[in-house]
Amino acid sequence: MKHIFLNLKRFDITPEHGGVNRLAEPSAWGEAVTSSIKDVAAHYADAEFAAFLPEAHLIGAVAGAAGSPLGVGCQGVHTADTAPGGNFGAFTTLRTGNAVAQLGCTWVLIGHCEERMNLRAIMGEAGAAPDAVEAAVNRVLAREVAAAQAAGLTVLFCMGEREEEVDSWEEVLTAQLTGGLEGADLSRVRVAYEPVWSIGPGKTPADAPYIQKVARLIKATLPGVDVVYGGGLKADNAQMLAGIPEIDGGLIALTRFTGEIGFYPEEYAEIVKLYLEA
Repeated sequence: MKHIFLNLKRFDITPEHGGVNRLAEPSAWGEAVTSSIKDVAAHYADAEFAAFLPEAHLIGAVAGAAGSPLGVGCQGVHTADTAPGGNFGAFTTLRTGNAVAQLGCTWVLIGHCEERMNLRAIMGEAGAAPDAVEAAVNRVLAREVAAAQAAGLTVLFCMGEREEEVDSWEEVLTAQLTGGLEGADLSRVRVAYEPVWSIGPGKTPADAPYIQKVARLIKATLPGVDVVYGGGLKADNAQMLAGIPEIDGGLIALTRFTGEIGFYPEEYAEIVKLYLEA
């Protein structure tokens, strides 16, 4: 099965505040996103679709996706949760798996490079050594995965190497997989590979042979787990990615990178078509 994921980061903010949201007023944005793409998910019955949105927009997004195969996910969960006979809600500022599951989410994004960067920064403030930081990040993510799965959520687990880690990519990525997914139910995990060193303005995108060797490593480390390209899936790389047998789909974010950059539903539909019908 192929998988098409959409991570809308903080794309709800309007241009006058430095954002890229030209789709709808922020209060209606979540529903506008999912209602505008759910027909794409319905059109490709043999593929799995999910969209990940900031927490404030989850209720609207679930409503917009109603009646379609489009799943809705949050962009992370806390490492602990409510439980009968246990903590009944002392999680101020924290997003728990039970909370988002009861809003109608069925998915969660864990380990995105931006989450990893934030965790590293916090640990760095405490003076932790770099090697200790990476191991600790993996342990924290493993607890998040466990909490998410306990709440019934399916996990899109992101991983990838930074520029300073390219020479040791195999060691770094293996540690991220085995550490971050320790104890996980792998039948409810999809892995998104983000080559962090190649993402962003002025960077050289990872080529097909590089992506393929990493996907082979992931599948050898976690047999049976599907791998999508998280670098992300765009119009200009859709056919290239479709030609890599070890890649099972992609993660879309922005759909337009020049002019009025942002997420546009009609461009999302075109990217999906380019990939799935390649």
